[in-house]
Amino acid sequence: MVAQPGPARAEAMASSATMSARMGTLTEARREQGPAETAELDVSVVMPCLNEAGVISEAVRRAREAIDHNGYRGEVVVVDNGSTDRSGELAHEAGARVVSEPERGYGNAYRAGLGAARGRYILMLDADLTYPVGDLPKFVEALKDGADVVMGDRFEQIQPGVMPWLHRYVGNPLLTGILNFFFRTGVKDAHCGMRALRRDVLPDLDLRTSGMEFASEMVIRAGKLGLDIREFPIDYQPREGESKLSTWSDGWRHLRFLLVHSPTHLFIVPGLVMAAVSVLVIATSLAQIQVLGREWDIHAMIGGSLGLIVGAQVIGLGLCAHTYGTYFMGEKDDWFDRARGRFRLNQALIAGAVVIAVGFVLGAVVVGIWIDRGFGSLSEERLAVLVATLIVVGIQVIFTAFLISILGLRKPEDD
Repeated sequence: MVAQPGPARAEAMASSATMSARMGTLTEARREQGPAETAELDVSVVMPCLNEAGVISEAVRRAREAIDHNGYRGEVVVVDNGSTDRSGELAHEAGARVVSEPERGYGNAYRAGLGAARGRYILMLDADLTYPVGDLPKFVEALKDGADVVMGDRFEQIQPGVMPWLHRYVGNPLLTGILNFFFRTGVKDAHCGMRALRRDVLPDLDLRTSGMEFASEMVIRAGKLGLDIREFPIDYQPREGESKLSTWSDGWRHLRFLLVHSPTHLFIVPGLVMAAVSVLVIATSLAQIQVLGREWDIHAMIGGSLGLIVGAQVIGLGLCAHTYGTYFMGEKDDWFDRARGRFRLNQALIAGAVVIAVGFVLGAVVVGIWIDRGFGSLSEERLAVLVATLIVVGIQVIFTAFLISILGLRKPEDD
């Protein structure tokens, strides 16, 4: 017969469930093992675990030792992410509180663990003994000093041969560089698996991803929210056991995540470049200017027209993506916020109508010339292409404005 939880235990479970719901993490009931405290703890060490039976006991022992040696009231939370060995049992026997997350994935495991953690400060690290859990006091002190998120930097003190060459010199620097270029976080090692944060920032971070891109998501969300992110060097040791990282698929997931969370760089910038180049090509063709010793004729005009239409469409998609991110995902972007505060639907509709009107006026000119020449062959091909281009772009502007307005119908209280 299973004993029913007392009032204090029920309250703790409700608190954990509330945090999990806000983060969108626990999609089904979690199995927890081990004793649970009723009062808030100082520190929670959270470790995802997938078939780490060979090292999990030692990982828990080291974490427990770091907590006790520094006088913290804390816990070790191990997330059993669908292990097929005895990892969960061994972690429980070593003194950890085990949370079961059957849906595999780095992000899934961490979201479950963070939702279950009860410490004021949470240290995250892998269970493969690569990270120095003895540095726990450094992370906690930085959080106590006002930091919201504290990152480890593996590269300043990395041991030779610990990390594959492709990861050390290509993958991590490239992805971290792109992340900093897009989001201006200033971190040196955006994918370090040892990091800490205050539990009260979790609802604001609203972490959602399921895989390895979870590491990027946390940094990006913290940067967008203007949180205090700090970083210091840590030792990185050789891994015990088999790595769960897939170089190409996980690398692509990270890059894809960076792109879809930066509509400016994915849509707006390429669209503007495409449109600007196309306008230049159209102007060169209309003015019959010789470039590279030859005159750009109707074919260049058609190419410029297609480029301008596609560029306008891509810019429109970027604005819609920004709108969706702002109203439905809580994203913050200063330039977009200023733009949406300054421009309204009516202004966009007027702009689109003006572009269409200019197209029709030029179309009337083309028809007039054609009539004047006795309804013969159409000789103003370039101008005719420009007319069609302006009308299409004007229509795009109008319907994109309506779509943005529809996305913005979300009630203010839901923002």
